[in-house]
Amino acid sequence: MAHDFPLFGDFSDPDAGHGAGPTRQTVLAAVEARLISTFGEPSGRAAVTFVGADRIEVLRFGPDAEGLVRYATLGMAAAPMADPSSPVADPVRGPRVELVLTVRGGRDEVHRALVVFAASPQVEGLVVAPGGSLDLGSPLWPGAPFTSVLAAEPGGLVEDLELPAPAEAVRFLPLLPMTPNEAAFKRVQGAGALEERWLKHGTDLRDPNRRGVPLD
Repeated sequence: MAHDFPLFGDFSDPDAGHGAGPTRQTVLAAVEARLISTFGEPSGRAAVTFVGADRIEVLRFGPDAEGLVRYATLGMAAAPMADPSSPVADPVRGPRVELVLTVRGGRDEVHRALVVFAASPQVEGLVVAPGGSLDLGSPLWPGAPFTSVLAAEPGGLVEDLELPAPAEAVRFLPLLPMTPNEAAFKRVQGAGALEERWLKHGTDLRDPNRRGVPLD
């Protein structure tokens, strides 16, 4: 899987040998409660476990009155992501995120891509942050015109979840699907330039069949 997030060192178990900071179970219970309070009860859920990584779930919410289906990861925020410059990952401090993808009409097969993205901090040692992108290297779901996603700014869809100090808040990053041409444009011009193109052309980023935005 291609990416442009920074790399960092090995993870330690966030619950092993440390009295400070919330436990994995506490974090995930709070994350699920925040998602339910925002979107209502899940209409489905799936889970995948990679060798050497903790279980990641994907919760499905909707469709709502507009036909929108939201897919949210559950498990990525159980451990913090570390400062790329730090030789040792802090088991308590560091950014924590979950991912949210919105698709009109829904595409349940996308849960596999979301689990791959959500497991990347554990499996590949990545810090997933707004403005970065993740490339699956194949369609996000069968027949999808998108192979990658842009991580957008948090807070607009799901409010940040505060955790007991010294742990950082969990942020919920919207994922915006990109066509291969859009992803290439973003790598050269930056996330802001691509978002300006989307805005200029009134792009519906929730449309699972949309065409790529004009980039000339």
